[in-house]
Amino acid sequence: MPAAKEMPGTLKRSPKKAQETWAETHDAAVESYGEGERAHRTAIASLKHSFEKVGDHWEPKGHKGPSDPRARRGGDPARRGAGESFGGVDFYGSTKDELMDRAARLNVRGRSRMTKAELARAIDRKQS
Repeated sequence: MPAAKEMPGTLKRSPKKAQETWAETHDAAVESYGEGERAHRTAIASLKHSFEKVGDHWEPKGHKGPSDPRARRGGDPARRGAGESFGGVDFYGSTKDELMDRAARLNVRGRSRMTKAELARAIDRKQS
């Protein structure tokens, strides 16, 4: 099972279901595409439909579905990097107020003047 040695640290600190989702998708992608970045990106994309990165781990989202413009777009444009990913922050599933609260907990400076997208970017940077 290639996924066991490839699993990111953030997933090792996450619920078992998140780990299983990533591992199963990663292993299937390795069979289809071979080892490498594409298998990893495919596994993360799958994970982001049900989980959101919070701090140093992943937590279940309140709903399933794409969390950002890149995931919503999908397919070849997403593989080329079209659309923004916000690094695991659930942009579509969070309100601006929810992102504002998370930004406050992370001590993001200037958050009161930020748009929803700017908040998601700032949260991603703080969590990385």
